[in-house]
Amino acid sequence: MSVTVSEYKNFIGGEWVDAADGGTMEVLNPATGEAIAEVPRGTAKDVDRAVEAAKRAWPEWFETTPGERAEVLLKLADLIDEHTEELAQLESTNVGKPLPAARDELPVASDNLRFFAGAARLLEGKAAGEYMRGYTSMIRREPLGIVAGITPWNYPLMMAIWKIGPALAAGNVQIVKPSEQTPLTTLRFVQLAQEADILPAGVLNVVTGDGVPVGEALVKHPDIRLISLTGDVETGKIIARTAADTLKRVHLELGGKAPVIVFDDADPAAVAEGIKIAGYWNSGQDCTAASRVMAGPKIYDKLLEELVPAVESLAVGDPAESEELDMGPVISKDQQDRVLGFLDRAKGAKVLTGGGSNGSRGFFVKPTVVTEVGQEDEIVQREVFGPVVTVQRFADDDQALAWANDVDYGLAASVWTRDVGRALNAARKLQFGTVWINDHIPLVSEMPHGGYKKSGYGKDLSAYSLEDYTNIKHVMAKIN
Repeated sequence: MSVTVSEYKNFIGGEWVDAADGGTMEVLNPATGEAIAEVPRGTAKDVDRAVEAAKRAWPEWFETTPGERAEVLLKLADLIDEHTEELAQLESTNVGKPLPAARDELPVASDNLRFFAGAARLLEGKAAGEYMRGYTSMIRREPLGIVAGITPWNYPLMMAIWKIGPALAAGNVQIVKPSEQTPLTTLRFVQLAQEADILPAGVLNVVTGDGVPVGEALVKHPDIRLISLTGDVETGKIIARTAADTLKRVHLELGGKAPVIVFDDADPAAVAEGIKIAGYWNSGQDCTAASRVMAGPKIYDKLLEELVPAVESLAVGDPAESEELDMGPVISKDQQDRVLGFLDRAKGAKVLTGGGSNGSRGFFVKPTVVTEVGQEDEIVQREVFGPVVTVQRFADDDQALAWANDVDYGLAASVWTRDVGRALNAARKLQFGTVWINDHIPLVSEMPHGGYKKSGYGKDLSAYSLEDYTNIKHVMAKIN
């Protein structure tokens, strides 16, 4: 059965199906606030159907070789490259991000699939050998079985690929629940894969709907062996607690509050340009966003002189009206209210630029720079997840590192200095999963991405992510 993705059905067992209860929900364009699609409002019944489909697919998929799975992933990567413009247009409309930014994400997604195509063929384990006299031991690295991925609204397709790649490479079958706000590119990608006859029925299933009941049902289902979530901290806590009842694995990539430590010997113009990109990319809706700048006493004023005009130069608008934009809206009215609420509550802070919306149409927040904030202030301690950057002045290196680590999050950080020793010392002491030196935000498929503290545990990207999606089995044979 094949349908056009405009019908927006769930994809279960190789077929496009309505929600079991027939419910639907609207998807909005955040640049206009208008409905652009309807998708199924899934329930626990849809999750049960997807699990049964995955169970049927599992025995045959388990028998595939790493080389065969690699071929599937390579074909999926080619599919993204062949349909980059269509997928980028859809992502831009659904998320509200500038079209060039949406285009930039797709080669990253296809590269990730190609990386895992190679990684599938090079799973590592301890060498077979005689570790006890008279016995030969060997290690098998095996798939878990049925795994589930819950993806976010800020990078819908790219984050789905971050879960699909390692899951399928390791030999698992999978159910993906995209964000109810941004499911369209995931559905279209899976439709393209179906039309190209790349995936056996039931190996990859997509169920749309709200976190409760769909996400909750995935976490509670006893036959699902792993839940991988990219989302916020509170959702991660709920998933971890709920998953404990079935002792399933949990992989969590949660919030961030990335510090940007700018030492006095840094180039203020280069730092300002880096923050202009990393602080406001995707409207600041990025867990690694350069949202918390700490500058040394000598560079503080110079940095602001560079940063404020750089931020004011950002072109903001509806991505459908121009490709010459740096920033679109935030994802929803709720998110707009949340971001502006942080600014309203930041009593005593000074807004150097931005600080409001761009009129009543769409869910916009102006690119904002805030100073005169204290280390204990809410706007410094909590993730805003919008185009808001705070700037603080530190007294010395020790204070900079202490402030950087003094948050609940630990996903990413950056250090800006010409002094290699100073940079490496800071990288050693910073409690974050990624530390950049003289840059902020680039990621590559070969290197791991994941957090410390309340930013979660487990890794996306790289061969390290395969640890979450595989079981280690010891096989011991008596030889005499």
